[in-house]
Amino acid sequence: MLRLLVFELYKLFRLRSVQLGLLAAFLLPFLWALAPGLKEVYGLVLASGWQVVSLSLMAGMEFLFPFLVVMAASESLGSEVSQGTLKSLLLHPLPRTRLILAKLFSALLYPFVLLGVSFLGSLLAGLPHGLGGFYGGTGLGAGGFAGVGFLSAQEALGQLLSAHLLAGIVLLPLAALALLYATVFLSTTASALAAVATLLLMRLLVAFPALSPFLLTTYLDLHLRPQAAGLGLSLLLIYTLGFAFLAALVFERKDL
Repeated sequence: MLRLLVFELYKLFRLRSVQLGLLAAFLLPFLWALAPGLKEVYGLVLASGWQVVSLSLMAGMEFLFPFLVVMAASESLGSEVSQGTLKSLLLHPLPRTRLILAKLFSALLYPFVLLGVSFLGSLLAGLPHGLGGFYGGTGLGAGGFAGVGFLSAQEALGQLLSAHLLAGIVLLPLAALALLYATVFLSTTASALAAVATLLLMRLLVAFPALSPFLLTTYLDLHLRPQAAGLGLSLLLIYTLGFAFLAALVFERKDL
């Protein structure tokens, strides 16, 4: 199983969409470090490089990171179907469940790699502004970017690492959902569009207050609301396991 997982990771990170996504995640922070309109948009004048890290995370989680994760998970199976390599792979004495689980684990690892690359790019982009303690906030703690006084480098790093970890967990059910649709449609484009459409539909269901606490989309900003992690993390895990189980079930029964 370990060899299969390593092989699937190798194939995943060879995908052009994954490579471009990692490059975009790395370069995005440099745009924020040089952006002239931060004061107009966020009311912020950069006081520390740590704020570049948080800006990159907040901007990426608005759309870019979820989209990149959905595309990667969709293409991990869709590319093999389009290239005709999936059928030849299934000719080997390899249980289908083991194969789809290896693809699932690699897709679930990708969000953390993506966020790690973004974090590294943010640190480099923020170096000119300094990475020491400063008067202000990261935008992720009390007081937002204004802060509540002096914030040490250790406190800023702790807030940012915690936020990135939560953001990675938020992206897990999106990867599992996209892979589920990939097993259904066997197409990168169709599965990615279906995953995005499902998220948009869930956002519309916010008009039903009784459903809102149980919707996946309610917790897409969990990295900004760590106080909601109690229920949020449990639901995100349930969604991830549920989508993964359905993906394995569909793939096992799929006529290829």
